[in-house]
Amino acid sequence: MISVCMATFNGEKYLKRQLDTILQQLGKEDELVISDDSSNDRTVDIIKSYGDRRIVLLEENHFKSPVLNIENALKNVRGDNIFLADQDDVWLPGRVSSVVHKLQQYDLVVCNAYIVDANEKIIHESYFDWKGSGKGFWRNLKKNSFLGCALAFNRKILNRVLPFPEKISMHDVWIGLVAECVGNVFFFDEKLIYYRRHKDNFTAAIQKTDDRLSDFSLSYKLRYRFWLLFYVMKRYLRK
Repeated sequence: MISVCMATFNGEKYLKRQLDTILQQLGKEDELVISDDSSNDRTVDIIKSYGDRRIVLLEENHFKSPVLNIENALKNVRGDNIFLADQDDVWLPGRVSSVVHKLQQYDLVVCNAYIVDANEKIIHESYFDWKGSGKGFWRNLKKNSFLGCALAFNRKILNRVLPFPEKISMHDVWIGLVAECVGNVFFFDEKLIYYRRHKDNFTAAIQKTDDRLSDFSLSYKLRYRFWLLFYVMKRYLRK
């Protein structure tokens, strides 16, 4: 069974496009778990309009945090293969089938992506090339290249990353580093997502108002990596 996890917040502009590209790749017994963080636009109405029993909507949350919101979705999954999805991207054909095949060999798979603008015009041919992505614990602790919306992993990883520690700023680097310690990680060079970048981007909007992420002083960077390393090692040693 496949579980797709999505965190939504005021995503009405691009949401339907994304939902369509996800649902057409899921089977009858799969699920799309959506945690909504008290959207005040038409996001929830759009989700409900599908009337699709595969959609599990968790609404009326008040996290004010994309990290806590996606954690809530992850806590409610039933599948053995878990995919993460943003509310404003586009899944290209074959994402599910190609990645599920890789998950037979690996515990966590990161697929490559085209970077596109608001109108889905390609502005960079490869996220991996743009970010310098690649596996390796210390490499990604220094400079994270785990793209949240491109992650898929098995229940072994899910059980290790939940619950999220309090002192992490983003979920993707946490999940990726834990997976580097406890499982096999694969950076899959096939581009299976349109990774949309635009002025209303949810993560960017949160970062502008989150003091933890807007402080880029050297002391902050050291503290952030210290706590991340501490919590990863603590989780790695957990029986």
